[in-house]
Amino acid sequence: MRRVNADSQRVTPAPGSLPRRLVVPGGILAAVVGAFAYVGTVDPNEPGHYPACPLLQYTGLYCPGCGGLRSAYAVVHGDLGTALGANAVAVLGYAVFAALWTVWVVRSVRGRPTRVDPGPSLLWALGALLLVFTVVRNLPFGGWLHP
Repeated sequence: MRRVNADSQRVTPAPGSLPRRLVVPGGILAAVVGAFAYVGTVDPNEPGHYPACPLLQYTGLYCPGCGGLRSAYAVVHGDLGTALGANAVAVLGYAVFAALWTVWVVRSVRGRPTRVDPGPSLLWALGALLLVFTVVRNLPFGGWLHP
């Protein structure tokens, strides 16, 4: 709820308590940390722990997510080179998530609303990036992008 400051006629955010404003970002962080902790303890490099990628299994083609679990495992263990080799786009996604989550928390602490509205051009660019990544990693000269 927003209220109007009678002195300046500016709209200010409703006060709300700090712990209440941090519940959702904290819950999201807990879920992500839990997922990374699980992947960090259950090695995806050993067969039988995770299901195989259906696209790779049935067609032999790498999807944009292939190698994502191995990448997360390497990030948890501090091996950035191996993580980038397993799936560079996933590592980029981890970094973008961390940056957006940090902005979300800072804005929540300050009592400001956070709105993520990427717009169609950014969504098309992200889709094009994933498409190019997927096509290149499946071509003979894109072998360096294989997980």
